[in-house]
Amino acid sequence: MIMSNAVLLAFMCTLFLSLGYLGVPVAFALIAGVLVGTAFTPISLQSMVAQLFNGIDSEALMAIPFFLLVGELMTSANVVIRIAELSQALVGHVRGGLAQVTTVFSMFFSGMSGSSSADVAVLSRTMAKPMAAEGYRPEFTAALIAAASTIAALVPPSIMAVVYGAIGNVSIAGLFLGGIAPGLFIGFGLMIYCYFFGPRGFQRPRATFRELAVAGRAASLPMMIPVILLGGILTGWFTPTEAGVIAIAYILTIVIPCLNPRHLKDVPRDFMMAGLVYSLPLITIAAATAFGWMLAYLRGPIVVAGWIGSIAGDSAQLTMFCLVAVFVIVGDFIEPVPAIIIFMPVVNALTEQASINAVHMGVVLIVTLAFGLITPPYGLALLMASKFLNVKFSTALKASLPIYIIFFAAIAFTIFLPEIVLWLPKHAFPESVGCFKSPSGTGYICP
Repeated sequence: MIMSNAVLLAFMCTLFLSLGYLGVPVAFALIAGVLVGTAFTPISLQSMVAQLFNGIDSEALMAIPFFLLVGELMTSANVVIRIAELSQALVGHVRGGLAQVTTVFSMFFSGMSGSSSADVAVLSRTMAKPMAAEGYRPEFTAALIAAASTIAALVPPSIMAVVYGAIGNVSIAGLFLGGIAPGLFIGFGLMIYCYFFGPRGFQRPRATFRELAVAGRAASLPMMIPVILLGGILTGWFTPTEAGVIAIAYILTIVIPCLNPRHLKDVPRDFMMAGLVYSLPLITIAAATAFGWMLAYLRGPIVVAGWIGSIAGDSAQLTMFCLVAVFVIVGDFIEPVPAIIIFMPVVNALTEQASINAVHMGVVLIVTLAFGLITPPYGLALLMASKFLNVKFSTALKASLPIYIIFFAAIAFTIFLPEIVLWLPKHAFPESVGCFKSPSGTGYICP
């Protein structure tokens, strides 16, 4: 039976979305769509199975399990409590008290885990009870924790940036550095929101210089992890994958033996848990790669790129706004990782068509997909936070609505101010954003 490309595309996408709404895991819903496409095309089943394996046969993706293991070791060894105490010493006296501490804590821990899910789990475990004891409404706490956890998708070592860079052939180091500005924007935006519109909380006295020094000294060993990760990548001493390995070696040989030596006996369990957590996105990456390959075979990306191109023309900003609109909708229904993989051919085509810097486009879309972690009906981060705090998802969603303004502002900031977003990559790692050495031999020339 012969079916036109448009009809087959519509059938594959409808099947995938329908199965997703019925509760079928995303990976299996994607594979079902792939099998349908294979049945109505000349492509053999063996070729599609090979595409599943090709999707995960990437050295860059090896960074993900190491970053996950960093977060698992830090959480399981209960070392993160020192970072929470440092956060409290820094901002515990500000109006909003523990809400401010939660945001700053998330900004620190995001530089270690790279995973929003890990951030939600750690923040819920560490901050939920103290906030409840001080009278914070659980729906506000859930909304704040979910929103703060999205910072992990932006700042190094963002797993989302690793996937985007590996699939789109974009500099991962550039994406890491480019994500810092919008990540800080969201973090400080949440702090301002908590100060003016959040619960007042308990008013604590400002920490003395001695108390701040004690808290800083106690957290100094774990706080070196972001320095190792980012410093090593920027200096070119090692790749993102190698950075994860070095960070794990540092935790196993210095952090845990010095701060919690009794946890060493539980390290094998941490390795097992990190491997188990890694298997979840891995199968989704494989399925999304095969699904995206089938869409490309059926010329779906060309059609979508043509639609957006007819609206935006060669305007870089309008093109990014159109893609943001698409990814806001997509992010409501699909996890960020498969969304990136499926739509990467469309993104690459439009990036080239509108002459947009690939790192700038990547940062814009990663911010947009991070926003999707707290939007209905899926909103993984908000869903996890509401479950951890035993709050109805609809109630937590209502509490998070005012926070959406911060994300809309962050997306607009990222689109309209590329000079700020790309400032760090251009100065620290210029080749990551397309700069090349000047023929004179001094400095770089950036397009």
